[in-house]
Amino acid sequence: MLSVQPSRGLVDEMFRIVVANLPPSQKVTIHSLFQSEDNNFWEAFGHYISDENGTVTGNKDASLGGTYKGTEPTGLLWSMRPIPGSPQALRIRKYDVLTPMVVHISVHSGHLSQGFSQKTLLAMSVIERWHVAPGVKRINIREEEVQGTLFLPPGPGPYPGVLDLWGAGGGLVEYRSALLASHGFASMALEYFGPNELSLQDVDVSYFEKAYQILKNHPMVQKDHLAVLGLSFGSVISLSIVAYSKVIKPKCCVCINGSHMIPFDKNISEFIKEMNKNVDRLRVNEENQVIYRDVFLMTRPDSPAKIDVGRIKCPLLLVASGDDQTFPAVESAEDMEMMMEKAGNRHLLEVLNYPGAGHLIEPPCTPHFRATKFCLPTMQQRVIMLWGGQTQSHAHAQEDAWNKILAFLQQHLQFNTALKT
Repeated sequence: MLSVQPSRGLVDEMFRIVVANLPPSQKVTIHSLFQSEDNNFWEAFGHYISDENGTVTGNKDASLGGTYKGTEPTGLLWSMRPIPGSPQALRIRKYDVLTPMVVHISVHSGHLSQGFSQKTLLAMSVIERWHVAPGVKRINIREEEVQGTLFLPPGPGPYPGVLDLWGAGGGLVEYRSALLASHGFASMALEYFGPNELSLQDVDVSYFEKAYQILKNHPMVQKDHLAVLGLSFGSVISLSIVAYSKVIKPKCCVCINGSHMIPFDKNISEFIKEMNKNVDRLRVNEENQVIYRDVFLMTRPDSPAKIDVGRIKCPLLLVASGDDQTFPAVESAEDMEMMMEKAGNRHLLEVLNYPGAGHLIEPPCTPHFRATKFCLPTMQQRVIMLWGGQTQSHAHAQEDAWNKILAFLQQHLQFNTALKT
């Protein structure tokens, strides 16, 4: 017998796997299989030995081998990798957040590492992992040339709001905003970096100010309880607009693996031109993977001034990964700390350091992607981008960072007050 509870839950929700009615000391493999929306298959597996009662309990027993080791209750999710024979450098992205991630979990006799489709199953279960909780509303935003999606939590509202900025991968990425709404925040995922009909010359500070105003003025949003959240290039924008904009005055700001080394003060096209001046710092390793982090370490005499984070007047949470190969996140965090100390606003800063994590800090249980295909804006070509990170350390960082980000937002957006309003 195989039990997985809950069989339907949010992607950041822990679950419990129990395999029962086995012989004592039986070697078994627990295997997970997932088909992504681009029709690639991903798998993970752990090797276990049943106890004297013939039971394996996933959140208590240790995996002795497989794609993860140790007591890892969600290892069957975060250690997923493409099945043998898949294209290289893949990444899972959830495009339709209104449908679940469907994961097949099976139990096999013995300690297997391949050929699962040819092996007899002892038991199987299917679980659903959702980004939207029941009752969350999805609203298309197409106002004042701003493109995005607003997610509203269930209930009467109004809710504290979050402007959610992803990086230079482009498109409209909704799944983090959907999950934030599932935790009680009105979250607006903003599209700003193609592919879309927006010209990069047209996306400047005013674009983000318009988006912030749309979020602020929505009748279901508490206009005095807003935050800005950015990842990667989205963090560069977040730091710039929070430091300089006269329109964007959030209660708090969260930046995940970004940098203040190059300000975003014109438009995206001009920003890319500025990065191109330092493209000679780009490196390629022996596996032909692009290491981008040094492009942001500007040392030219004509380098633009750094974002003056000393101007920031709201609480700021920085997430910095020690093995980030795309942004100099740790160096930037250390420099920002010194700048804010000098400016007298160091008390507003909180830094989370994760030595073994890579660039792509996403919601919990998201598989680790050390290197994936990526369209590099500065080169206008597809490359294999090295994001960095060690799988287990990265997974633990994602879980810890997500919980602390939620707590940070709840604290500074007066979450309890908002829910009672």
